[in-house]
Amino acid sequence: MIYISDKAKQKVDALRAEGTLGEDYFLRVSVVGGGCSGLSYKLDFDNETKPKDQVFEDKGIKVVTDLKSFLYLCNTVLEFSEGLNGKGFYFNNPNASRTCACGDSFAV
Repeated sequence: MIYISDKAKQKVDALRAEGTLGEDYFLRVSVVGGGCSGLSYKLDFDNETKPKDQVFEDKGIKVVTDLKSFLYLCNTVLEFSEGLNGKGFYFNNPNASRTCACGDSFAV
């Protein structure tokens, strides 16, 4: 399962309310190679599922990931911050053994 924090849900709802995304759009979360720790997160809105996608729903938000990425993302929480360290989405991943200083990449 991939979880959504309350603040992340509020931000996703606000983005949808801007009217640029239809109700058929969901969050697609994936892991790609790269970054200073070896793996990086990728977060997009999408409206097409693929045959081996894993589909979850938390707090009314549909989250989709490919099977390979799910192995790295199991029990991860999507968070949102408006703090002094930067504004934006970030991941709280219990599977990461280390992360880079910016939080955009990780290793397992």
